[in-house]
Amino acid sequence: MKNVLWVRASFAARATVILLLLAASIFTLVPFLWAIVNSIKTLTQTFDPSAIIPFVNFTPSFDAWRDVLADPQVTRALISSLVVSLGTTVFVLILGVPAAYSLARFTFPIGANDITLWFLSQRVLPPAVVLVPFYLLLVALRLIDTWTGLILCYSTFNLAFVVVIMRDIFRDVSVEVEDAAKVEGATAWQVFWKIALPLSLDGLVVVAVLVMAFSWNEALFASALASQDAATFSALVLASRSTRGVDFNLAGVNTVIGIVPPVILYFIVQRYLARGLSLGAVKG
Repeated sequence: MKNVLWVRASFAARATVILLLLAASIFTLVPFLWAIVNSIKTLTQTFDPSAIIPFVNFTPSFDAWRDVLADPQVTRALISSLVVSLGTTVFVLILGVPAAYSLARFTFPIGANDITLWFLSQRVLPPAVVLVPFYLLLVALRLIDTWTGLILCYSTFNLAFVVVIMRDIFRDVSVEVEDAAKVEGATAWQVFWKIALPLSLDGLVVVAVLVMAFSWNEALFASALASQDAATFSALVLASRSTRGVDFNLAGVNTVIGIVPPVILYFIVQRYLARGLSLGAVKG
């Protein structure tokens, strides 16, 4: 079915929308294209401004890919990123989802809206402000350069996001359905586990994907709190330097590798995203 607003729009309005979409697409795609093209160049070719189109302006080389994939540090960094991302996602969902349901359904001495606003304020706080306190805290707990330390650190920031989003999603779940289950003898835990959670599955998947993406992409705390054993792949990308400066071909390979897992995850769960992103959008 055709969009009525688009059909009735003037030529100037359509042209403006198309140009804006084209500009946004170019702005989004150029970094990916830069990474892909540079990943198949030699180091010398990365400094040649005429080397743009493979097989036309330069001969593709996969030496950078072989060097990166043969580096055991890259393997360790990928494993660290996977463990930290999955660990953070699971830990945050275990803590945040029940908390969000409680805020959506129960009353507290302090208003639920005030508690939610406090959680939301944690997302507004610039992460760099608490970098030094987190470092000192992890030093005291002997968790510097460990997966556990990074998981606890990432969970601190992502927990507020899960609580705020899932609270509004649970508020979209019909209270009448839950009341009917209670009449049949269901406990509060059974109502949450067997009714509210399955009905909120789309939103839960979206939140999990976003938390995992945030954890996978985070580089500031990973660079400061993990130097070797627990160094993540995002921190490794920032360290794509040698004594000569930045090796742009190696940086291109690392960038492509870092992009692939979130993209694959998106395609796996994309059927949940459209509906999940719209859940809770109309609730205050």
